[in-house]
Amino acid sequence: MYLNTPSRNTIRLTRRGRVALIAAGAVVAGTAVAVPLLITGEEEPALPTSLVIPEGWRASQVYAAVDKALALPSGSTKKSLAGAKLKLPNEADGNPEGYLFPAKYPLERDGTRVTPEALLADMVAKADQKFSRAPIAAGAQRNAINVYQAVTIASLVQAEAATKADMAKVARVVFNRLERGMPLQMDSTVNYALNRSSGTPSQADTRIESPYNSYQRMGLPPTPIAGPGADAMRAAVNPAAGDWLYFVTVKPGDTRFTADYAEHQRNVAEADALRKAGSAGPSAAR
Repeated sequence: MYLNTPSRNTIRLTRRGRVALIAAGAVVAGTAVAVPLLITGEEEPALPTSLVIPEGWRASQVYAAVDKALALPSGSTKKSLAGAKLKLPNEADGNPEGYLFPAKYPLERDGTRVTPEALLADMVAKADQKFSRAPIAAGAQRNAINVYQAVTIASLVQAEAATKADMAKVARVVFNRLERGMPLQMDSTVNYALNRSSGTPSQADTRIESPYNSYQRMGLPPTPIAGPGADAMRAAVNPAAGDWLYFVTVKPGDTRFTADYAEHQRNVAEADALRKAGSAGPSAAR
């Protein structure tokens, strides 16, 4: 939280009318009741005491937010990864993507500002606490995946689902496509490869060479693509029942799931027409 910074000519009365005047090198105490104390310099704004990481943020967004919150030069938090000693799963290979859990984190401990290393460690510890719970582990096992794969699927769900109600359906589309040997073809993975937060990929975009290009590569992306929240994680290990292979958000509040490609193409055409008019959503599995 930041305090309002007074302007240079702001006037503030001293308590009980006592005022200190500095003149000719001497401090003189007076008792004039209405004499103001002139503030001659800008007051420094208070530093924030906590940092909120939203659901769906990528690691790069978290790093930038930590730099800003701790008043560090840009890139400092990312550089701190080498000394952070994060307790990540082996599959992560040192990459905390997906494990910087969305939550509120204090920026001070015992009156001392935290370091970026400590803050990242708190986020990973929170993720480990959430993801290692029995329902998540059991759900992952039930779906023949490990927890890291569940986090990866949850990150796709977080990025693709237009609403909380759609999350379990999006998760089912992921599983159905994987089981049928189909590429996921999800826009969010291509946008991740392009370091872009949103948008519908062009045909050229879907041909880029990247392990995150799910139009060209089979299976899950090599890492999560964002930090999933609890709802997305639950959906990833408890997908809804259904035969859906395709979905597209035609307009806000109207995401359509189907197993029929021709029907999906009609939905996409309607979504494209509405998008040109400026009212369609981006989510799709084509």
